[in-house]
Amino acid sequence: MPNLTQLNALKAALGLGVVINLPVYAADSVTEAVAQGKASVNVRLRYEAVEDDNAATKDAEVATLRTRLGYSTGEFQGFSGHISFEDVRHVLGIEDYSLGVTGFKSGEFSTIADPEVTELDTGYLQYTQDTFKARVGAQVIALDNHRFIGHVGWRQDRQTFDAVMLQQTLQDNISLSYYYIDQRRRIFAEAADQDSKDHLFHIKAPVGPGDLVAYAYLLELDNGTNNALDTYGVRYKGKMDGAEMTYLYTAEFATQTNELGTTENDADYLFLEGGVKVADYTFKAGYESLGSDKGNYGFSTPLSTLHKFNGWADLFLATPAQGLTDFYLSAGTKLGSGNATVIYHTFEADDATATVDDLGSEINLLYTHKFNKHYSAGAKYAAYSADATSGGRVDTDRIWFWVSANI
Repeated sequence: MPNLTQLNALKAALGLGVVINLPVYAADSVTEAVAQGKASVNVRLRYEAVEDDNAATKDAEVATLRTRLGYSTGEFQGFSGHISFEDVRHVLGIEDYSLGVTGFKSGEFSTIADPEVTELDTGYLQYTQDTFKARVGAQVIALDNHRFIGHVGWRQDRQTFDAVMLQQTLQDNISLSYYYIDQRRRIFAEAADQDSKDHLFHIKAPVGPGDLVAYAYLLELDNGTNNALDTYGVRYKGKMDGAEMTYLYTAEFATQTNELGTTENDADYLFLEGGVKVADYTFKAGYESLGSDKGNYGFSTPLSTLHKFNGWADLFLATPAQGLTDFYLSAGTKLGSGNATVIYHTFEADDATATVDDLGSEINLLYTHKFNKHYSAGAKYAAYSADATSGGRVDTDRIWFWVSANI
């Protein structure tokens, strides 16, 4: 546990301008805080398979076991700590897939983004005082719906960040958050981790029957080049209860400037979603546009939980230079003792060309079941159908089966 001098240094480094005047505590106080902590175990066994019409690679499949072990200490004068480690292993002898970023069987099979790895997942020191919170170290950062900043928890090796977080809650539940990220711990073990100088500003306030968010995400890779990806946006999400149904709605707009060397591009983002919830059924319709700068650049969200958006077949993890519009319909309901969801997407280019215009369509199916508060299982399927003007994308099917325990 840090001493008084170290605590004051930490506060100064965070720019808080406050001196901590704490008495010296006996070692058994620190020991008690650690002993009162809580251990956690998360295990997920998953099978994933890919079939596509890409003649250059073979169809892929892999079975992986992800184990995450964590420990959170108790609180000591506002301070607490947390650490977790993550291990991902191939199991059952099923490992016919490629992951070019790590060099694993590169170019032989279709890609599945789950490397074998044992590494630090999170490890941070946290200070909490009344309505203020600060955190330093490797941590999860997930803002709003993960569209811009997320943990990519769908993959076995999730995304975390070496960062400083400052958060202040004001009256009326207005939340002000700031993050400085100096390393992006991406989902490919250490093979694609990135040093960065990212600044994230996020304000959230309750307004009417919903929450209004304003944000500025100023991203920069620390790689000795002239680069910047600056995004400014606003988001409103809410719901209203009617006599027999609940109305759901979300609207978001953002503008982005990308600077790389001497080249600068601008693009806009628009998201509109409406829905209703009736008894055990939820129906939604949505429109998402990741704009293009005259076909030269597509709106980018590199720190997003990308798998969550634009179809689970993962054909649009990178936005085409021509941009992307995604119109979708979804329906969800309880089915037996679990939950079922079906989603239909149609994709088009925002700034179409002769070869990139109709970007295809996709059907997504999901079924999940919780046995109790500790155990769950699920099955998931994605079927993407390409068009002649889909920019080289081909028909692709992906399927997953998994069981997990969280103790």
